[in-house]
Amino acid sequence: MSFLRDLRIALRSLSRVRTLWITVALTLALGIGANAAIFSVVRAVLLRPLANRDEDRLLYVRQSAPGLGQPNTAFSVPEIKDMGEGLKTIQELGTFSEIDFTIVGLGTPREIPAGVVDGNYFHVMGLRPVLGRLLTPSDDGPNATGAAVLTYKFWRESQHGDPGVIGKTVRLESAMGARSAVIVGVLEPSVPYPVSTEIIANVVTSPHHLSATMVTGREHRMTEVFARLAPGATLDAARAELNTVYASMVAAHPETYKPEDHYKIDVTRMHDQINLRANTILWVLFAASGLLFVIASSNVANLVLARTVRREPELAVRAALGAGRAALRRSLLAESLVLCGSGALLAVMIAIPMVEVLARYAARFSVRAVGMTLDFSLVWFGIGLALIAAVFLAFIPRLPSLDVLRGNGMASGGTRVTGGSSRRLRVFAIMQITASFLLLAGSAVLLRTLYELEKTRPPFDTTKVLAVNLPVMSYGKTPLQVQDFYREVLRRTAALPGVEQVSTGFSVPWRDEQGLNIKFAFTVQGSKRENGLGDRRAGFRSVSPGFFGTLGVPILEGRDFRESDKDGAERVVIVSESVAKSLFPGQDALNRDMQWTDPVMKFIGISYEPRRIIGVVPDIDDENIIPSPGMSVYQPVDQEGWQGRLFVRAKQDPYALVPAISRTVHELSADQPVERASTLEDIRAEVLTPDRLNAVVFGGFAAVALLISVVGVAGVLAFSVSGRTREFGIRMALGAQPRNILTGVLLEGLVIASIGVGTGLVVGFGFARALSKYVAEVQQPGALSVVASAILILAAAVIASAVPAARAARINAVEALRAE
Repeated sequence: MSFLRDLRIALRSLSRVRTLWITVALTLALGIGANAAIFSVVRAVLLRPLANRDEDRLLYVRQSAPGLGQPNTAFSVPEIKDMGEGLKTIQELGTFSEIDFTIVGLGTPREIPAGVVDGNYFHVMGLRPVLGRLLTPSDDGPNATGAAVLTYKFWRESQHGDPGVIGKTVRLESAMGARSAVIVGVLEPSVPYPVSTEIIANVVTSPHHLSATMVTGREHRMTEVFARLAPGATLDAARAELNTVYASMVAAHPETYKPEDHYKIDVTRMHDQINLRANTILWVLFAASGLLFVIASSNVANLVLARTVRREPELAVRAALGAGRAALRRSLLAESLVLCGSGALLAVMIAIPMVEVLARYAARFSVRAVGMTLDFSLVWFGIGLALIAAVFLAFIPRLPSLDVLRGNGMASGGTRVTGGSSRRLRVFAIMQITASFLLLAGSAVLLRTLYELEKTRPPFDTTKVLAVNLPVMSYGKTPLQVQDFYREVLRRTAALPGVEQVSTGFSVPWRDEQGLNIKFAFTVQGSKRENGLGDRRAGFRSVSPGFFGTLGVPILEGRDFRESDKDGAERVVIVSESVAKSLFPGQDALNRDMQWTDPVMKFIGISYEPRRIIGVVPDIDDENIIPSPGMSVYQPVDQEGWQGRLFVRAKQDPYALVPAISRTVHELSADQPVERASTLEDIRAEVLTPDRLNAVVFGGFAAVALLISVVGVAGVLAFSVSGRTREFGIRMALGAQPRNILTGVLLEGLVIASIGVGTGLVVGFGFARALSKYVAEVQQPGALSVVASAILILAAAVIASAVPAARAARINAVEALRAE
C-alpha cells in the first residue's frame, strides 16, 4: 500500500512539471515504438519461417557467368538433366520458368505474370493447395492436358475467393502461341519466388517450352531450379556434390562453357535467397532504430537526473523528517515508473501506424512484408524495456550526502551540482551526439545518392511520352495478321487529336526487366577481337519506324527505319554510339554488316544472316536511372516481330489520351488488353521510389535523433547554468563581462558536441570497416557527407546552447550572491 501511495504522490508531483512528463513520455515512446515497429518487420520478413514444408531442406540452385556479366543465367533443359542424374545429397529437383500470359476466360482479358513448372515443382517447394489440387508429374509431357494453379492473392483479389473457379477452362496467350488450360487448384499463401506470379501452369501451356530447341538447346537457358535436400544431407555436402557434377558437365561441353565466361554453380537455402535483398537494408534499419533508442534513453536519463539533483533540498527535508534511503529510492522509482509507463503506452500507439508505413517500405524489398501488422508479442518486450529503464532511472541518481540527510545542508536552500552528476549528464549528452552523428552521416549518404539519381536525366523525353502495354494476342491469327493489327493500331492512334508521334517496341524503359536484360553475342564486318576474346554482346531491341522520334532521340548518322524495312526485304539494324565507337574508332560504321552469333538465336527464331547498319543513335540506357555507355542493336519489328508495347508522344497531357487509345484498340480487337498506361517520367519515379523511401525513413530517424540530442544538450547546459549561478555572480562581481559568460557556456556546448562527433567518427569508421568484410553492399560515407553531418551537429549544439547561455549572461551578480 505504501508503494501505491508513492505512485499517487508521483502523479501529483509530475502533474506540476507537465513539460518534463510529456518530453520524457514522447522521447521514450519514439525509442520504444520505433524498435517495436522495426523488429516487427525484421521478424516477419527475415526471421519468420516460410510456409514451405521442411524449409530447412529447401534449396535454390543458381548458375552464373561472371565473364559475361550475368549473375544468374538460369538453366537449360539439357543442363538440368545432366545436373540431376545420380545426385545423392539432393532428393529431387523442381523447375520454374518465368513467362507473361494474357489470360482470357477469367473476367476482362489481361496480361499477368506467370510461371511454367514441371510436375515436381510444388512437391519440391513443399506447398499445399487451399482449394483443388496442385500440379504433379502426371501433368508433364506433350500429351498432357493444360492445367493451371491460381496463386492465393490472385484468387482472393481477382476472383473474390470464388470456389467455382475450379474446373474453369481459360486461354493462355504468350508470345509463342495460345493454349487452353483448366484451373485445377488454388495455392496456399506463400512467398512467390523468383518472381511474383498470379498463375502457375504446366509446361504444355507454353508452346515454346515444348519446342525441340527448348528441349535440346544447351545454351537456351530460361529455367530456374529448386532442390530438396535428401534426409541427413547437409548444405555443404550438397554444394560440394553439385560442384563436382557441374565440373564434369563443363568439361564435357567446352564449346558451350568457354573459360573466359567463368561459368559456375552455387546453392543456397531458400529462406536465405528470399531474404537476400531485404537482409541488409532491414538490419541496417534495425541498427538505426537501436541508435534512436540509445539517444532516447540517454535523453530521458539526463532529464530525470537533472530533476533529481534539483530536488536535493526536497529530499533532504524528507530525510530530516525521517525518510530513509529505501523510502527515497522507492519514491524515485514510483516517478520513474509513471514516466516510463506512460512512454510505453504511447509507444504502442506510435508503433501501430509506424508498422504500416514500414511494411509498405519493406515490401519494396521483400514480398513477405505485404499486409503485415504489429507483432504484439514485441509490445511486451517494449514494456519490459520501459520497466528496465524505470529501475535504471530510479537508481542512477545519487541521493543527497549523509550530511544533507541529517539536515546539515538544508539551510542554504540552493541546489549544489555535484561533480558526479554533472559528469554523468555530459556522458549521456555525448552518447546522444555520437548516435545522432552516426544516423546523420548514414542519412547523408542516402540523400546524396538520391540527389544524384534525381538530377541525372535520361537522354530521351520522359514527360510527354506515354507507354502502354499491348501484349501479343495470336489466337486465331497468323503472324502476318498480328503484324497488320499493330500497323493499324499505329495508323489509327497517330490520327487521334493530341497525338504527335507513335511507335511500337518490345520493352518499356526501366519497367520490363525481362525484356531489357536480353543481350546477345554479335560480330561486325571489319572488326576483330584481340587476345582471342569471344564476340561482344549487345542489348537486343526490337522497335518500329519512328521509335527514336517518339522518344525524342536524334539519329546521329544514317537514317531511321522505314515502312519498307519489312520481312523479305534487306535486313537492317541501327546501332548505338558505343557500338560504332568501340568497333570502328575514327571510322564510319554505316553500311557495315553485323551478324548475330549467339547460339540462343536458333532457339528464338532470329536468323544468323548479315544485317546492314543503316543508322547510329546515342546510347540509350533504358535499364538504369543513371545512364552509362552501353552497346545496343535495334531491329525493325516488321522483320523480327517482338513487339507488344505502344509509345505515344502527346502534344499536351499524355494521360488524357488513354481513353481514346483504349477505345481505338478495342474497336480493332475487343479482347485485346490495353494496360499499364504510364508516362516514362512516372515509370522512372516508380523505380526511384525505394531510394526515396530509404532517404525519407533514415532521414526521419536522423531528424528525430538530432531533435532529441538538441534537447539533451540544452538540458545539460541549463542544468549547468542553474548550478553555477553563484560562480557566475562572483565572476561578474569581479568584472567579468556578460559576453564572457555567454561565450563560455556556448563553448561548453560546442565541446560536448565535438567530443560526440569525434567519438562517432571513430565508432562509425570501425563499425563500417568491420561490416564491409561481411556485407559487400555497405557504402562508406564520403568526406562531404561526414563534414556536412559534423557541421549540422555542431551548429545544432550552438543553437541548443544559446538559451542557457543567454540566461547565464543575464545573471545579476548582487541577486545571485544574496540568494546564496
